[in-house]
Amino acid sequence: MKTGSLVAFGAITLILQAAVGANSAEPALGPLNMDTPALSPAEAKALHNPVSNTASSIKRGRLLFATSGCVSCHGSDGKALIEVVANATDLTNPKLWKNGTEEGQIFRSIRDGAGVAMPAFKGQITQEQDVWNIVNFIHSLWPQDQRPPVVAE
Repeated sequence: MKTGSLVAFGAITLILQAAVGANSAEPALGPLNMDTPALSPAEAKALHNPVSNTASSIKRGRLLFATSGCVSCHGSDGKALIEVVANATDLTNPKLWKNGTEEGQIFRSIRDGAGVAMPAFKGQITQEQDVWNIVNFIHSLWPQDQRPPVVAE
């Protein structure tokens, strides 16, 4: 192979890797299970949500929030006013959160758990995309001036 061909091949390889996210710290949006390695706090903070904040994503997140056990501690409105779990986070007030409000930190709390009170849900929510949908739903609970904008489908 000629030198020019090697350079072109290398450039094409880098472009393809970038297109599919091979050089990215982003999750692959693949399946989850209890063997999925936990993210470190630094890895979580570096994550960016690959799922657009659309009305359909928020709707899917709301459904998963209601059916995956989230409401048992956080309530259907996310305010955590349920007497059974006194230390559940009020998801409508990000100023009170202890484990970070960045989208990757929220993803990590849902997927991997957060301390003793918040269990990992990677055994119940089996697709990373669905965890991101829940992140989008949680953002929709925030005060209007703190929510990310909803984008068109």
